[in-house]
Amino acid sequence: MKTEITLQTRREFLRSTVLTGALSWTVPAFLANTFAVLQVEAADKGTQAITGKDGNILVILQMAGGNDGLNTVAPYANDHYRRARPRIGVAAKDVLAINDELGFHPNLAGFKDLFDAGQLSIVQGVGYPNPNRSHFRSTEIWQTASDAERIEKYGWLGRYFDHTCKGCDPTVAVNVGRQMPQAFAAKNPKGISLDNPQNYRFMSSEKGKAGEMSEESYRKLNEPEMEMSENSGDTIGTLHGPVTHSGSALDFLERTALDAQVSSDQIRSIASRVDSRGNYPASQLGNSLKLVAKLIGGGLPTRIFYVSQGGYDTHTNQTGAHERLLKDLGDSVKGFIADIKAQGNLSRVTVMTFSEFGRRVAENASSGTDHGAAAPMFLIGEKVKAGLLGKYPSLAPRDLHQGDLKYTVDFRSVYAGVLEGWLKADSAAVLGGKFTPLPFI
Repeated sequence: MKTEITLQTRREFLRSTVLTGALSWTVPAFLANTFAVLQVEAADKGTQAITGKDGNILVILQMAGGNDGLNTVAPYANDHYRRARPRIGVAAKDVLAINDELGFHPNLAGFKDLFDAGQLSIVQGVGYPNPNRSHFRSTEIWQTASDAERIEKYGWLGRYFDHTCKGCDPTVAVNVGRQMPQAFAAKNPKGISLDNPQNYRFMSSEKGKAGEMSEESYRKLNEPEMEMSENSGDTIGTLHGPVTHSGSALDFLERTALDAQVSSDQIRSIASRVDSRGNYPASQLGNSLKLVAKLIGGGLPTRIFYVSQGGYDTHTNQTGAHERLLKDLGDSVKGFIADIKAQGNLSRVTVMTFSEFGRRVAENASSGTDHGAAAPMFLIGEKVKAGLLGKYPSLAPRDLHQGDLKYTVDFRSVYAGVLEGWLKADSAAVLGGKFTPLPFI
């Protein structure tokens, strides 16, 4: 059966629909029947290559704002560290020692437990050539895997979808939050974005005559709510960078509306019937990872999950805020790993963290740190090579670049390792160049 569909014009589309809750999209009533036909046809063609029961899953955790890697994995025995941070440095007696030189921040007990269990790898000194200290530009570089001097239209995950996920279920990628990450931007967009599954729907406003909504209205709806950032005390929230889904946000909405009806029903059903078996903190990040665990346990056919934690732009009085964030991070991830293990799914899940940059080596006059460059990434799961990967950058003043740590591992090598070793994809085709894959599996 073939069915022709003519979407409304953008203006008509806006007049007839109002988006509520998270920006996750389902089709309005006038398209529901047609969509059902398309779903049957897709099922007949067997277009879904990997189901939620047999594929590897990558969970990306963005630490937005620029995490202070030096206090996260502290070089507690280094004299340069002590001299550069007389007030905010982590004391040697307090660190959770990894070896005679490095230790986790004392509030990262969750990570230390995972490290000791052989489930966490620390990638040291991650960055890129000619680092940019702008939150927005550096986030864009990480999300698109571009060189610092080049603007890339599509995200690195979007290119992965384009190369490997043709015909996949729309839930092949799930972002937990109100705004699609730029990493998902693709020629043929995939993925859905959700916050609260119970609010994951479109509502028709034809009878209520809600009137015309501009694209700016949709962009405002796409922004993180204040309470989502305030629970972490952040100054930079879940920053995603500019989103360019091969056109405007409305183009993306129109292209994905038809795909999301069944996804909406799936997600609400799974979230209501799958029990959590991990001990999560009552935080945005904890709730996000709890939802991801439920969707994995319910068999949602997702390869990429994306969650964010804001608050790492710690220019002033860093100590208290950073301590709270790291405790939330460690406890949330530990709870997630325990949950996934209890499901029997740990062997097919890897978590990867990133932040757009680290902080300067020297503390500033406000007992905080300013925008820097290299910082650690973390890879967590049953299959990772636990321990230290890469080389910790030198803290000697002569080895710094304008007060910043010099990177020792290009972040795209980490991406290449994830693509080749975990997602079984051609990293050169996705990244647009050859980067030596980090052997973390």
